Amino acid sequence: MTAEPAAALAESDALELLAHGEMEIEGRLVDASNTTLRAEITLNGLTRRCVYKPVRGEKPLWDFPDGTLAGREVSAYLVSRATGWDVVPPTILRDGPLGPGALQLWIDEPATAEALIGFVPAYDVPEGWIAVANARDEDGDAYALAHADDPRLARLAVFDAVINNADRKGGHVLYPATGSVHGVDHGVSFHVENKLRTVLWGWTGKPLADEAVAVLPELIARLDGELGEALEEHLTISEVQHVRLRAKRLLRAGRFPQPPQDWPAIPWPPV
Repeated sequence: MTAEPAAALAESDALELLAHGEMEIEGRLVDASNTTLRAEITLNGLTRRCVYKPVRGEKPLWDFPDGTLAGREVSAYLVSRATGWDVVPPTILRDGPLGPGALQLWIDEPATAEALIGFVPAYDVPEGWIAVANARDEDGDAYALAHADDPRLARLAVFDAVINNADRKGGHVLYPATGSVHGVDHGVSFHVENKLRTVLWGWTGKPLADEAVAVLPELIARLDGELGEALEEHLTISEVQHVRLRAKRLLRAGRFPQPPQDWPAIPWPPV
C-alpha cells in the first residue's frame, strides 16, 4: 500500500522544523552523484522527511569550488522565496550527523502525479506539449524530448535562467499534491559563466509571461538589498552580481534565453 503524502506545512513551520528538529537518517538516495541522504526530522511532536546533503559528501568538480554546493542549494531557495513563486522547497544550511550540509524539506508526490516532462513518440507529441529535442531508442524508433506548455514550468525556466542552473533534468522536477511544481538539486547553479543546461527549452526566444516581467524588477531590487546580502553568505560577490546581471538581461530582452553555443544545452540523462 502506498503511504499517503504528508500534509503540507506552512513555510515558516517548515523552516523551524528544518532548523531545530532532531534528525534520524533513513538511508541514501543512490541515484545522486553526491552523498544525498533521506532523514526523518522531528520537533515538538511534528515529524517530516527531509533531504540532507552533507558538504563532506560533495564530489570535487572542475568548474565549481569545493564545498560550495550546499550553499548553492540554499541560495536557490532564497531566490525562489524572493520571487514568490515557491519553486524550491524550504532549504537551509545546518549541522547534521555528517557535519554541515543543505537540509531540504522532502516533497511527497501522490501516486496519481503526472510528469510534465519526458520522452514521447515523435509522431505523437501530446497536445499542449512542446518538443525540445529528437532521439531514437535501441530499436531505432523516433522519440522527442518534450514538456508541457505549462505556466508552472515556464516560471521554473525563468528561475533557472536567473540562477544559471546547469542541471535541470526532468527528474529534478516534482509534482506535489498541492498542484504546484517544485525544482530540486540546484548545487551546480550560480556560476559566473553561462552554464544554463535544461530540458525546458520549449519557449526559447518567446516573450516572457507578464508575471515574469512583473517579478524580475522586484527581484532585482531585493538583490540590491537583503537578498543580495543573504546570498553573499553562500556565494562570492561576483556570483551575486551575476545573478543581478542575468535578471536585468532577461528583463531587458523580454524573452526566454537562447541555448548556449559553447556548452551542452541539455543535461544527461535528460529525465
